[in-house]
Amino acid sequence: MPGFPFWPPTASHYASQINILFGALLVIGALTAGLVFFLLLFFANKYRHGSNAVRHEQTKKTWRFEVSWTVATLLGFVGLAIWGANLFVHLYNPPADALQIFVVGKQWMWKAEHPGGQREINALHVPVGQDVRLVMASQDVIHSFFVPALRIKQDVVPGRYETMWFRADKVGRYHLFCAEYCGTDHAHMGGWIYVMNPRDFGNWLHAEGGQETLAAQGEQLFHRYGCSGCHEPGGTVRAPRLEGVFGGPVPLSDGSVVIADERYVRDSILDPKGQVAAGYDPVMPTFAGQINEDDLAKLVAYVESIGPQPGGSR
Repeated sequence: MPGFPFWPPTASHYASQINILFGALLVIGALTAGLVFFLLLFFANKYRHGSNAVRHEQTKKTWRFEVSWTVATLLGFVGLAIWGANLFVHLYNPPADALQIFVVGKQWMWKAEHPGGQREINALHVPVGQDVRLVMASQDVIHSFFVPALRIKQDVVPGRYETMWFRADKVGRYHLFCAEYCGTDHAHMGGWIYVMNPRDFGNWLHAEGGQETLAAQGEQLFHRYGCSGCHEPGGTVRAPRLEGVFGGPVPLSDGSVVIADERYVRDSILDPKGQVAAGYDPVMPTFAGQINEDDLAKLVAYVESIGPQPGGSR
């Protein structure tokens, strides 16, 4: 309908799949509700007061009919659940070569930091046709990163990293919202996603450049906070070396093994005694309350830059 489109703009490679899934849910829900209301009205009319319907005959039952409609309904809704779960799993398993951007939500704005050091507020520039992975954190309360045109929505929870990815396939400007009530100015917490041609995106990066990369800024923080005094050769305290750690398995003192991804690095900075590497004493102090989310992103980028494992998992 003019002025009232049924779908919001579709601008990502999997948005059409989500549209089809939503349409299937809508059709099946409408058919189920329609059948229930039809039977309700049919029998209400047939057995209304004063009708000639025969009421004294014994009701006949058949298990075949009961089993048939029950199994058919079960298979239909299980199929929809599997379909939706497959899309969900796909959305949270990004390709290894995706462009990584850190996003921080705070009352009441979105801040984005690109690998080259470019920073944005309430805007995010990305190249068309390229996989983009977002590593998101909240500085205060729960927010929700929602871009209807890309069919992506992810709650951003304080105290941990959340990740998701997308690949925009249409150049344009698309609305960004916060979809979780986060305080007085929640309604004004929004912005725009700018999907650009690769050449235009490269020009934008160059125009917004002039800063050090995120990893280079993280290296400075690494020395400023004294991390190098323990994690580099000649340190006064025996601590794990960080070269080659990111992306690989880390044995812990409790016998378990974790993958050194962004979440692990962040947690190791803020809660170092939570997951202690095997063979080391839990002597690292916590930096909780001393490092904000912006600086955490830089430190994580630095650790990632000094030795991702070839073929390592995130």
